[in-house]
Amino acid sequence: MRFIPSIRLLLFALVMLAMSTAAFAQFGVSITIGPPALPVYEQPPVPAQGYLWAPGYWAYGPDGYFFVPGTWVMAPQPGYLWTPGYWGWNGGAFAFNEGYWGPHVGFYGGINYGFGYGGQGYEGGRWNNGQFEYNTAVNNVNVTNIHNTYNTTVINNTTVNRVSYNGGTGGVTAAPTAQDRTYAQEKHIAPVAAQTQQVATARANPQQRASVNQGKPAIAATPKPGSFSGGVPAKEAGAPYKPEVKAAAAQPPAKAPAARPANNVPRPGTPATSTPAARNEVPRPPSTPEKAAAAKPETAPRPAASAAKPENTPRPAENAARNESKPQPQTAPHPEAAPRTETAARPENAPHPQAAAKPESAPRAEGQAHPEAASRAEARPENAPKPEKEAAPEERRQQQ
Repeated sequence: MRFIPSIRLLLFALVMLAMSTAAFAQFGVSITIGPPALPVYEQPPVPAQGYLWAPGYWAYGPDGYFFVPGTWVMAPQPGYLWTPGYWGWNGGAFAFNEGYWGPHVGFYGGINYGFGYGGQGYEGGRWNNGQFEYNTAVNNVNVTNIHNTYNTTVINNTTVNRVSYNGGTGGVTAAPTAQDRTYAQEKHIAPVAAQTQQVATARANPQQRASVNQGKPAIAATPKPGSFSGGVPAKEAGAPYKPEVKAAAAQPPAKAPAARPANNVPRPGTPATSTPAARNEVPRPPSTPEKAAAAKPETAPRPAASAAKPENTPRPAENAARNESKPQPQTAPHPEAAPRTETAARPENAPHPQAAAKPESAPRAEGQAHPEAASRAEARPENAPKPEKEAAPEERRQQQ
């Protein structure tokens, strides 16, 4: 049972090691535009024994591509070599494969970075008994200061060009070999702090941006990481620069504000507005019986015209009934009709002869041609039969 914790710790360590190994192969940035060609520049002399060359490359930032100058870097430990990173087309976009330190130089996309990195392996130096030896055929070495050197001519069997990415349109058509895949499974170390500093300094320098230098950076190489003051400028761009074409997001056209109609212009689908005076000129039909009763006293002159027809209506009782039919608001249960009963006092004018003289307004009586007025006058006693019973007291008063 005591061996179980030890086994768990061992498994955990293996998982973490596998994750760290895979982290170097993962893509950090993915874009759809390939980087510019590698610029032409000279390598600064090696500063001291133990420094290895890390070639320059195009990185990508918020402002597009920028060039990270090549530099001499101290190996993290003896026996380790630098495998440069490279841009590769993964079928839908370009992605950058981060470089790493390891016992062997692995696959770096077949990119010809120069100075011993011809696209396959490394011909710029080798480790011998813990000491690094430099190939003076491809490196700038001051033999007065550096004695661990050799000179071996490098034969490049690949097409020499300045293309900086693998795959895609115009990219290098190289694939990892079986040996490269074996090297990819070895223990690797991520870029050291000095290399990270080199990237940060290049990103902060606007002169390193491809959009500014047109593929010819102001500083293409430095003697040590971060030593931009003594940097080496590029001689020329590796190829005619093609600016990045970024598709601008389509923006919907600005919508003009809808024209609003004037205040005095009626809108479609809505009733025309009018002033309060115009509303009073147009009578509206009453919605309740109380409003109907209140509207009838306003048309009181019409019954007077009908009362002036004694020839056609010989029965005064009917005329009296018509006058008595006016105070219908008394039958309404609402108290609002109570003050309106004052209109019922109009029948008291019946005994006066002046009311009988109203037949002189014969022209108005000729309005009998209007059937509507006659029908209204005749319809009222039919709609209100109850007032006929109340007419008896009125007839008695008139007879007295």
